Amino acid sequence: MKNLGIIPARGGSKRIPRKNIKEFQGKPVIAYSIEAALNSNLFSEVMVSTEDKDIAEISIMYGAKVPFFRSEKNADDFAGSGDVVFEVLRQYEKIGQVFDNCCCIYATAPLISKNRLTEGYKLLIESNFDVVFPVGRYSSPIWRSYKMNEVGRVEMNFPEHEKIRSQDLPISYYDAGQFYWFRINDFLALENKNTFGVSKGAILLPDYEVQDIDNLDDWHLAEVKFSYSNNIEK
Repeated sequence: MKNLGIIPARGGSKRIPRKNIKEFQGKPVIAYSIEAALNSNLFSEVMVSTEDKDIAEISIMYGAKVPFFRSEKNADDFAGSGDVVFEVLRQYEKIGQVFDNCCCIYATAPLISKNRLTEGYKLLIESNFDVVFPVGRYSSPIWRSYKMNEVGRVEMNFPEHEKIRSQDLPISYYDAGQFYWFRINDFLALENKNTFGVSKGAILLPDYEVQDIDNLDDWHLAEVKFSYSNNIEK
């Protein structure tokens, strides 16, 4: 099968300026996603979708391809990953390149690894799932979570679970925000191009492999986990 790796990386990051190419442990953070994809040997092509020339140059330097630039429409704050992927797939069709499966890999995922990409791909191929992605486990039951108003008053989100012991509540998981594997024909058939699929499968990551990066505190936590993860592997 022919697999395509797409790394969306637009230039306009508001919370962390130039986030996709900010240096992380000695190299641009996008380099980790590119290298994991290339080293997995799963892809016929690994490309970066961007409208930014600096991001394109750095991506090419680390081995990715930038065969065309992203449209202005899909480079604003409102374009979803699915919109970007759909545009990329149609662009490849125009130049006569067709793929069977695709993996949307996020540019700011320095904890990503080739082994997890392979694990996700294997689950997609061996299952009937439309989409496969990695998840992390919530450390506390979300069923005992609270909401807070502007003056600090709290109320339970699920008051019906207030008297149930934590250990008796179901375990909950969250999207690790690293990648999505999916079958291209199934994706193109969807009306909503930001769902990737209806039937979802997941691989579970340990806490030290998961860190969402939305601000500088998140960034520093990711660096700590990166160092910890490398020490474990050694």
